[in-house]
Amino acid sequence: MTAQTLTATTLTGDYDVDVAHSRLGFAAKHAMVTTVRGAFKDFTAEIYVDEDDVSKSSARVVIQTASIDTGNEMRDNHVRNSDFLEVETYPTITFVSTNAEQTGDDTYRLTGDLTIKKTTLPVSIDLELTGAADDPWGNFRLGFEGHAVINRNDFGVSFNAPLGSGGVVVSEKVKLDFDIAAVRRK
Repeated sequence: MTAQTLTATTLTGDYDVDVAHSRLGFAAKHAMVTTVRGAFKDFTAEIYVDEDDVSKSSARVVIQTASIDTGNEMRDNHVRNSDFLEVETYPTITFVSTNAEQTGDDTYRLTGDLTIKKTTLPVSIDLELTGAADDPWGNFRLGFEGHAVINRNDFGVSFNAPLGSGGVVVSEKVKLDFDIAAVRRK
């Protein structure tokens, strides 16, 4: 069943993210030649969907910064330290929506305040509703995929080193990507 076949009130409700079946990922260029990808493994999210008036929809996400995982322990430890996320001082990254709008049949834009370290800036996330279904355990689920791009320097995550051939070790631009499974509260 796709989202397009659902009735108008089917999607409306409060949801929690199913962390085991969701991913909050990112990607950044390393040495200007390759892309390093990673994800945060520990996060919570509360979502309210109002299908009749999408502008009333909202989301609040809290990410534990120490849960970063790029597949390389030495790199993860470096990103956790004062050069990047300073997880001891700033244990969370938060996103709190301020606006929601429908941009197409199954596409949406969620705008909100993203806080990394001590900086809060507005960010827009483009989302696609990828599915909605009752699961075998009696839960109703929604699936979303989304993306956004931020400049990490804007958030005070500015460590870098120059390359001999020009450029820098870590790109300023960070691509954020999301695969979200949300379960409606009973």
